[in-house]
Parts: sequence; structure tokens; C-alpha cells
Amino acid sequence: MIIERLKQRVLAREGEISREEALELSRVADKERLYAAADEIRERFRGNELDTCSIVNARSGRCSEDCKWCAQSAFHSTGIATYPVKSRDEVLAVARANDDNHVKRFSLVTSGRRVNKTEMTAFCDMYRDIKEKTGLKLCASMGLLGREELLMLKEAGVVRYECNLETASSFFPSLCSTHTTAEKKRTLRLAREVGLEICSGGIIGMGESAEQRVELAIELRELGVKSVPINLLDPVKGTALENRPSLDDEEVLTAIALFRFILPDAFIRFAGGRRRMSRELQRRALRSGINASLVGGLLTTAGTDVAEDYEMFAGAGYTC
Repeated sequence: MIIERLKQRVLAREGEISREEALELSRVADKERLYAAADEIRERFRGNELDTCSIVNARSGRCSEDCKWCAQSAFHSTGIATYPVKSRDEVLAVARANDDNHVKRFSLVTSGRRVNKTEMTAFCDMYRDIKEKTGLKLCASMGLLGREELLMLKEAGVVRYECNLETASSFFPSLCSTHTTAEKKRTLRLAREVGLEICSGGIIGMGESAEQRVELAIELRELGVKSVPINLLDPVKGTALENRPSLDDEEVLTAIALFRFILPDAFIRFAGGRRRMSRELQRRALRSGINASLVGGLLTTAGTDVAEDYEMFAGAGYTC
């Protein structure tokens, strides 16, 4: 049976799953066996420790990019809060709260194509403050940065840079015309060159095909990404995708399982859109390949209760 054959190959490190094999896996009738196999791969490569991270929206709204899903795009009228750079005290307070909740990682996230040098100086001062006053590992997500800005972040204590591909290269142009997947990949490669870890994933449920979800996973593998956020589209009124229907549970779990087969040793991470998932679906996802999670507040939509999340993770057999 293809599930068992490919599982054994992955477990034995005898070769990567090809696009054609992943698509064949996506079509198997016995989905429960597929999910169980993905969980076995996760446990072999990553054990039962679940990686947690949190974010703060450090600059909100008025984004120049026309991404169809995004509430912060200036092309949409969504009524979200817009503001320039948050104060150091506000950011530090959020960071300390996450540290008190035993969250492992913390990231500043900014709207817009990129951060200019003046803003970057302010953000780096915040990072130095957080590093001094908490035990958090520091991450950043600030758009299409160049080498100089990435080096500034590293020198300020940032260890991981996040830039989501969002979707497969073949589908991205139908969702955004103001930047390209190639520009995102360039930023990720530069981040690795300066010595940062890289984090990149995407949003499922934006109208992409199952084949394009596989394409995204393989692109992430080619980049060497080891932290992979999987967002579910959470349609925001006023965006171009406000009427997209939700994926069914089987589509969500199958996508997660395929990502695990393709990226066996990655941290595959719950991210945005979890409020669209029932608690039962989240528990099933934790046994289908997920082994990391964004917790707490999000950017422009409701986040999660950290204590409730930790209870659910423990119930699924994880330590945090």
C-alpha cells in the first residue's frame, strides 16, 4: 500500500517524496491511515515536544501591497485599527506576558512591503530590550528585507526570520500583483546567508488546488525551511476573499499530513485561522502532523487562550 511504502521510505531517510507520490497520497481512500502515518513520521523526527510562538502587530494597516486575503492592504476597506510603530513599552509588555506564559518564541510583525532604516533602528532597540528582560527566542516578520536590514536584526538578537510564500508560485499571481514569490524567496535566502533560521508557510483555502498545496510544500522543502506555519483562510469582510467558503475537515487534515510527508523534520505550525477549526479538528490535526503552534493574539483577528491551548496540547501527548 502506498501509505506504508512511502512512510517507511521517509522513516528510513531513503529519499524524498516526489510531487507525483504526494498527489497519489492525497487521493488515498483510507485517510485515517494517512493521518496516522504522518503522526508516526512526526514522532520519529521531532518527538513529542511542541514548539510555541507568539506575535505582536508592531505596525498595522495602510499596506501598499494588494494581497487579496489581507485585512491590512490599503486596497481593502476592512475597518481594522491602523497605527505606525508601537511604543517600546507596549511591545515589551506583550513580550513579558508571553514569557510569563512559557511561550518559547516572540516575533514583531509589520504591515507593508518592508521596513525602512529609521523604523528598523527602533525595532532593533525593542529587540535588545526584550532579549535583556525575557528568555524569549526572538523572531521577525518585516517584509521583503535586504541583507543590511537582516544583519541589523541578527545583531539585535533575532534568530529567525519569517516570510510566508503564502501559496504555490503557480497560484500566487492570481492573489497579488505588487510583489512576487521570487522576491519572497530572495529574502529567505538572504536571511539564511546572514545566519538566521527561516520560517515560511502559507494559507490554505484561498482557492488553490490540492496540487498547488503540494507544490507549496515542495517549494518550502527546496528552500530548507524548518518552521512552516499553516494558516487557514479566515475571510475578513472587505477583502477580495471575504466570501471564500471554508475547507472541509478532510481537506485540512490531508494537507497537514502531506506537508509532514514532504517535510518530515519540520515544525509544522498551527497559525492563523484556528478559530475556524473546531476543538476536535484541532486535536485531530495534532495527531496528523502538527507539532508547533502560534498562540495568543494575532494580527487583525481573534487569537487563542494560551492556557486552553496548553491544556489541549498536553491532552494530545505533547510537552511545551
